[in-house]
Amino acid sequence: MILDEILEHKRSEMAERQARVPRAEIEARARAAGPVRDFHAALHTPGVALIAEIKRQSPAKGALRLNMDAPSMATTYAAAGAAAISVLTDARYFKGSDDDLVAVRAAVEVPVLRKDFVVDPYQVYEARAIGADAVLLIVRALSKSEIEELGALAHSLGMAALVEAHTADEVDVALDAGATLLGINNRDLTRMVVDVATTEALRPLVPAGVTVVSESGIRTADDIARLRAIGVDAALIGEALVTAPDADALVRELVAAGRVPANAGAK
Repeated sequence: MILDEILEHKRSEMAERQARVPRAEIEARARAAGPVRDFHAALHTPGVALIAEIKRQSPAKGALRLNMDAPSMATTYAAAGAAAISVLTDARYFKGSDDDLVAVRAAVEVPVLRKDFVVDPYQVYEARAIGADAVLLIVRALSKSEIEELGALAHSLGMAALVEAHTADEVDVALDAGATLLGINNRDLTRMVVDVATTEALRPLVPAGVTVVSESGIRTADDIARLRAIGVDAALIGEALVTAPDADALVRELVAAGRVPANAGAK
């Protein structure tokens, strides 16, 4: 399973990173980093907010846009109305880098999510040290106690923790671990199959007060309207944007589709 392979590599990578920069040093950098932007609050707009992603490659689809200028693309996203930016920082499987996140964070004023495979508290400190406003925690990759620990650490540093689930059982684990920002991944990380109906099936399991983000497989205005109809708060979109002939136009179309009609009231 590709996820198991990624996690095994990530643990090895973390050991190498800690050998280069000791945890005490990265923790000090994290606590000395500048002000955090409120990622969670940024998603609370009437309708479906857009988290636009910087993604050069994926294990499922291969190369998407390897020569992307990350800060330029992020600037395009933000100017077109994206509420937040997600940056893939994994190098081996996604061709991302910490430098991408640093450059994106400097180029935009909206909050930035570090999208990576977090398996150790070191990565949470590292995320804040390079300027991230939020981190991703994947239920399938972590125990309930690890989600609690890593989420609490992120919050202590002022960051949001987007806790990602794909099944009903994983939603229960995320909620039991105290998640208030829940990502529903439409991609099955075991089979790499994508179906937006996953969000439709799991959304009713999430109680009021928990912010819901639909992730993966969202490509069109119709997809966004479908999510808006079931009360999803935000959509995270990567592949469709980085492969679009005109990313600016597509972001504007998706943002418009996510807005609640004036006569319908806020969500």
